[in-house]
Amino acid sequence: MVSAVLSQPVETMKNPTVRTLIASLALALVAGGPLPRLQAQPKRLLVVTATKGFRHSSIPTAKRILKELGESSGAFTVDYVDGGADGKDDAEVREKLSLENLQKYDGVVFANTTGDLAIPDKAGFLAWIKSGKAFIGMHSCSDTFDQTGQSPGYPPFVQMLGGEFRTHHAQAHVQCINMDPRHPATRHLGPTFAVFDEIYLFKHFDRSKVHGLLTLDTHPNTRMPGDFPVSWCKRYGRGRVFYTSLGHREDVWDADPNLKDRQNPTTVSLAYQQHILGGIKWALGLERGSARPQSTRAKLSPEETADGFRPLFDGVDLNGWHLREASGPASWSVQNGMLVNSVPEGGHGTDLVSDEKFLNFTARYEYLIPPHSNSGFYLRGREEVQILDDGDATEPSKTSNGSIYNHTAPSKMVSRKPGQWQTVEATITGDKVTVILNGEKIIDNVTVERPTGGELDNNVNDPGPILLQGDHGAVAFRNLRLKPLP
Repeated sequence: MVSAVLSQPVETMKNPTVRTLIASLALALVAGGPLPRLQAQPKRLLVVTATKGFRHSSIPTAKRILKELGESSGAFTVDYVDGGADGKDDAEVREKLSLENLQKYDGVVFANTTGDLAIPDKAGFLAWIKSGKAFIGMHSCSDTFDQTGQSPGYPPFVQMLGGEFRTHHAQAHVQCINMDPRHPATRHLGPTFAVFDEIYLFKHFDRSKVHGLLTLDTHPNTRMPGDFPVSWCKRYGRGRVFYTSLGHREDVWDADPNLKDRQNPTTVSLAYQQHILGGIKWALGLERGSARPQSTRAKLSPEETADGFRPLFDGVDLNGWHLREASGPASWSVQNGMLVNSVPEGGHGTDLVSDEKFLNFTARYEYLIPPHSNSGFYLRGREEVQILDDGDATEPSKTSNGSIYNHTAPSKMVSRKPGQWQTVEATITGDKVTVILNGEKIIDNVTVERPTGGELDNNVNDPGPILLQGDHGAVAFRNLRLKPLP
């Protein structure tokens, strides 16, 4: 190592850093101690808070926290494009986001930016990211270059980011699902991350093109089932993109006790800071983590495969299923591995029927419903295992959740609350039915000699399809699998 340094040209030897290194090497050799290690220089980030629309009050807090995270981690330093509302920052944006100035940086952070920013060469800016730079976006970054009637937008920016802000409703308490516990942006969060914030709904989002980090499986306000992404990352050419939609509120960024309307505890802001720090370090190439889109294709455990189970729903599309009424509302869709029936308030959907028919079998499935919803899982298309929000009911009835609808009441009430996933194992052999709900046997080998209502036909002794009731209410299914029995 010493010879490598001493062999450098004279001009290099004049560099103060090199002279310091030589002095350290000499002292280490004389003392017989370990050789000093070269320390990597911090990366340089340009933090952009420019806005052409709504300007978040959390921007000053975001600027401060990003600087503190860089200093405490030693991973990066920050410069700012401070900006102001309504285009007052156009000259600053043109100067600091010029291709010439960007050559000084390893990446950019768009912290709560909005609107059509005055980037002088937008295509060149994206090419700069694609060349191997980092792009980090927080919250309303996805409302930058949005395509509305008032804004021409810039679709390539949205494609680079991976999604575009569509709308939001009232701020809400949510439990974000951690899709990658090994990624540096989420490995500290555990299975879920509870936060109170303004939760965005997106358009132009495609899970097959991003690596999911945080998500919701119910609407943040209505609790209707579906795919509601919160944070993701992706590769963009040789560049890396990290985005989180969290960060509207000051107390998400920082739990300052002096903040008004404080809703989040200190642990939330600390977790959020680690979330964005991990995302920044990943985007800068300082931490390892996957950017590969996750597969939603159904997978069975080795034990279930060995036992003879097979998927009823592939987790990817509606292959193997058809609408009961071809002319009915197309209310069913596949969202992030879930089979989702979306029914508007006061409206109706359509039942979904498997193409294949079965006689004797055990079916296993999970389902989720919003408050006040009603659905059902029909064995052979004739005998309904009820799916219902039981509300405050404490005594089981023939229409309770898990009942054989209008035929046999469950032996006990074991339902979970709306918005929570519930598990079922239903077995039918001949005219005998057994139902296990959430691990508890509630219907035990009961004789079901007739259809229970809403059936496809009355041929109870013949093979029939699986029917998922869709005309009553919203519901989501996942992990549908079936084992044929003799």
